[in-house]
Amino acid sequence: MHAIGIDIGGTKIAGALVSPEGDLVRELRVPTPATDPDAIADAVVDLIKELSEGVEVSAAGVAAAGFVDAARAKIVYAPNLSWRNEPFKAKLEAKLDIPVFIDNDANAAGWAEYRFGAGRGYRHMVMLTIGTGVGGAIITDGRLLRGGFGVAAELGHIRHIPNGRLCGCGRNGCIEQYASGTALLRSAVELAHSGSPTGARLAELMTENDGQLTGVQVYQAISESDEGALNLLRELGIALGKTIATLAAVLDPEIVVIGGGVSAAGNLLLEPIREGYLSSLSAKGFHPELTVAAAQFVNDAGVVGAADLARQELSTR
Repeated sequence: MHAIGIDIGGTKIAGALVSPEGDLVRELRVPTPATDPDAIADAVVDLIKELSEGVEVSAAGVAAAGFVDAARAKIVYAPNLSWRNEPFKAKLEAKLDIPVFIDNDANAAGWAEYRFGAGRGYRHMVMLTIGTGVGGAIITDGRLLRGGFGVAAELGHIRHIPNGRLCGCGRNGCIEQYASGTALLRSAVELAHSGSPTGARLAELMTENDGQLTGVQVYQAISESDEGALNLLRELGIALGKTIATLAAVLDPEIVVIGGGVSAAGNLLLEPIREGYLSSLSAKGFHPELTVAAAQFVNDAGVVGAADLARQELSTR
């Protein structure tokens, strides 16, 4: 039976009616009323009702960036939305006649890749989403790891450099501050202002854009094979690879799937990730080497994963 997946972002809410095979049957998007929790709930309810019109639907899954409690009922904390201990499941189910399940957005994206994408056929998978921040999902022996409190797999907050850059989580040196899209843009701006010859193209693009450098310009420089931009991307990839080596020592995954906006760089990112991973792999030569692969879903992973997780949860009850 079909399920509905909802992915709540800082600027838009995406929804889809999803088949058991992970195919999108219907899609809708609306702006996110980010400062009003009740308005967000109403928007999600309206999306679910519209998507389920004329179709039998088993459940709805809702994915959002933030801490979701172990019961998958409450959004404990969402940094970019006005949620603090928000009883989101209860709010939605009070206005709907189907069960609703809440999940972290990176968990939902990882589950979509595990079930229908790059991780299909594996039992042990880690996903890293490289976007504004660094998100993560862990599947071990075919099960999504949520942890005792529901907030496992915050992989962007693994310590990369002791006493390093201050992170939004309040600690210093998290990998998110060195290997996210935000970190890449910050490094590109610094290079453009440095006066170094390797930053000349980035400086030129900045001037062309009224003194502002955005991710679009950085990606343009990468696609032009600009030396400075490629060096920054390589540094990012190596940092990620070293973190993956740490994860491998603890979790022993068969595959690590790389998603998020920065993954659009393809092998230009994957190759330095592999390099960084192999350079830091313990017992190299004896330790089995995992696969690093690009995510197959681009924009739909959250809704597909949220819908399938809701369907899976319902089937176990």
